[in-house]
Amino acid sequence: MAKCDICGKGVSFGIQVSHSHRRSNRTWKPNVKRVKAMVKGAPCRIYACTRCLRSDKVTRAQ
Repeated sequence: MAKCDICGKGVSFGIQVSHSHRRSNRTWKPNVKRVKAMVKGAPCRIYACTRCLRSDKVTRAQ
């Protein structure tokens, strides 16, 4: 679900470090929106990250 259909950006993993330096696992999810876009000349719903939407890699359908 949290994956861009255009660029493939997905969930990344890392370690959250508190002020007392206790470490725990955490995830970073991309800002993915479900948009209606033109794919191969036909409108369909895809998941696109906001970076792709902002840089006009996605042509929106009406």
